[in-house]
Amino acid sequence: MKAPTLLGAAALLAAAACQSALAQDAAAQQQLAAKPFTIVAPFPPGGPVDALARLLSTGLAERYKQTSVVENKPGANGNIGIDMVKRAAPDGHTLLVVPQGNLTINPTLLARPGYSVEADFAPVASLAKAANVIAVHPGVPAKTVQELVALSKARPATISYASPGVGSSLHLAGELFKQQTGADILHVAYKGTAPGLNDVLGGTVPMIVGNVPALLPHVQSGKLRALAVTDPARSKYLPDVPTLAQAGVPGIAISSWYGVMAPRKTPPAVLKQLEKDIQEIFNTPAVVRQLDLQGIEPWVVTGSAFGELIRKETATWVPVIKAANVTPQ
Repeated sequence: MKAPTLLGAAALLAAAACQSALAQDAAAQQQLAAKPFTIVAPFPPGGPVDALARLLSTGLAERYKQTSVVENKPGANGNIGIDMVKRAAPDGHTLLVVPQGNLTINPTLLARPGYSVEADFAPVASLAKAANVIAVHPGVPAKTVQELVALSKARPATISYASPGVGSSLHLAGELFKQQTGADILHVAYKGTAPGLNDVLGGTVPMIVGNVPALLPHVQSGKLRALAVTDPARSKYLPDVPTLAQAGVPGIAISSWYGVMAPRKTPPAVLKQLEKDIQEIFNTPAVVRQLDLQGIEPWVVTGSAFGELIRKETATWVPVIKAANVTPQ
């Protein structure tokens, strides 16, 4: 028998590697199909975290012919639900759907967050994102970002902006805007987007940093004037509204996004299979349509790239928190 050539040996190795990968995939799929899923949403029903958790739950149930339930575990700024997943069996059946702030802001903001993103969790994938918007009441005499900054400097400490709470990504987006422009704008924290938005619509507070799902109907009706989006690109829902960079304020590219985490010791093959599942679920036409109705775009970044996104954005917020002297309330 002739000895295999170098090319033949390489082909045999490639075939063996392919067979090994297929076997790992099959084993991961069998493990995921073995028992029900629990998708933990660490906030109350009705918000984007809950909606995304339910889309993921339904998708996994259909793929694996298994029961999948969403457990809403609100409390302690999400920490109750986060702790539940941190302590869960690392087998891919208990997953956390969480907004960016719990992954990239709270570990710096809170003296004792109760968890370590890197030590306690494995990044699976981001799911979706929503553009952030800087908007003002129509009574504010500023039609552009530059006019708003000039107005704030001409009238120091008279312009304020609403956010859904101290330490939220929208609060810090506002603080980063102030640091980049020198705008003299005061922060007014609310317990959620709705009460702050109501005060801006009523003219009590002149400005808001919010996201597209909450602000879009009011911008379209003329009750708010959108000056810019903080995303790297224009929002398809507000195509006439410039990015901050286009408005003359570079260096800010922040979206509101949501992701999936698993307990740290979840097997790599199971994580890889879940990444594939999420990519396919969140690119199906039915899911894309449901997200589109809410002003949210599917945005799937998986595995190590998702982990790097978390690390990079955490590093972005550290100096913003320190410079603004943000402390939890």
